[in-house]
Amino acid sequence: MVRGFLTAVLAVTLGLPAAAPEPGTQFDWLIDASTRMPVSAAEVEEHLNQNFRTAIGGADGFNNALSPLVPFTAGAVVSSSPTELRQLVSGPAGTLLATLTVDEAGLLAGLRFTPYLPAPTTWNAIDSTLRGLAPRVSFAAMRIGPNGCELVHGVDPDTARPLGSAFKLYVLGALADSVASGRLSWETSLPLNPAWKSLPSGVLQDEPDGKAYTLAEYADYMISISDNTATDHLMHKVGREAVQRQFRRFGNTTPNAPVLTTRELFTLKSWHYPAVASTYFALPPKLRAATLPALGRVPRTALSGWETPRMVDKAEWFGSPTDMCQAYAGLWAQQEPPVNTALSINDGGIALPSAEFPTVWFKGGSEPGVLTLNYLARAADGTLITASLMLSDPDNPLNEATAAPQGVALLRGAIQLVVKG
Repeated sequence: MVRGFLTAVLAVTLGLPAAAPEPGTQFDWLIDASTRMPVSAAEVEEHLNQNFRTAIGGADGFNNALSPLVPFTAGAVVSSSPTELRQLVSGPAGTLLATLTVDEAGLLAGLRFTPYLPAPTTWNAIDSTLRGLAPRVSFAAMRIGPNGCELVHGVDPDTARPLGSAFKLYVLGALADSVASGRLSWETSLPLNPAWKSLPSGVLQDEPDGKAYTLAEYADYMISISDNTATDHLMHKVGREAVQRQFRRFGNTTPNAPVLTTRELFTLKSWHYPAVASTYFALPPKLRAATLPALGRVPRTALSGWETPRMVDKAEWFGSPTDMCQAYAGLWAQQEPPVNTALSINDGGIALPSAEFPTVWFKGGSEPGVLTLNYLARAADGTLITASLMLSDPDNPLNEATAAPQGVALLRGAIQLVVKG
């Protein structure tokens, strides 16, 4: 919910060039260089652009970052474009997904490695993996057909769990509806309001007050890096009631009213916790709504994160894997290009081959004791598939470093099994 769920082994991405030579040449260099580390400063300068060199700490930073991972052996290509290559590599750290981006001169502008585990190849193997991930588990692999979401395989697929940042799908849906109605435009400009800034995950909380972004840009930040400040600005712009209606419009009947902004959730979970949160949840929903302006006035400097689960069965947003399928189905039906753009920027590390799955949408979420991973994939034959995994433990934090890669691999396998029939 409030932080990223996947920790990259190495992650630096700077700039999105409009056009560039194929990055395969730089990948070939990387594989070769991995067998003879450390590489010289002159060689690093020859292959990395200046921004990347500065961000990573020059040749020393590059060599130090890669040393635990090398040497590499090249594996299968996941996807390739003129500016980005995603290809598997194997080494001492196991199999990793390498993502390389190049600038207009063909120099490395970004390099990221994320864990890549083999996917289960049977439903029995998926069920066996699920049992060891968390005390509470809900899972569903579903097709979206003419009659809506059709379950292919699931474990407690209709049981609502904490959603974390996956609730932002409903914010996106409410925004798309407001645009479709003509009330707003994707190009509507909205300046950063200090009263609406939240805490990370995200980056917009550190940008100057008054700096303006379009609603489409806020949507990109909200979905691709789960930016909490972007989320709260969109919620204030479209209205809390519109987001609450979107839960129902997409078929989620779990009580989520009043729907909290991320900053309000931070307040409940970190400001005079647990006294304020306990008092808030002892109130009926209408009185809770009346207290929200006061929660919003708590200074952001008085808020912080937390390391152990805090009221994950009360202070959260809720839905089931079936609800996630219905939300994705609703977003797909809206046919708004900015919706597709926002949901396609980050595939959550699932690394489905782009030739077999030309469209992949992702939204996850996490906080201590909560991890959710939710995907939509369109297969090459047009089949729409969703796969959702929801893990929670009200008493102990989940080991995300283990659970997240296992969950991603499990969902990759589930999507592939649905296609195979």
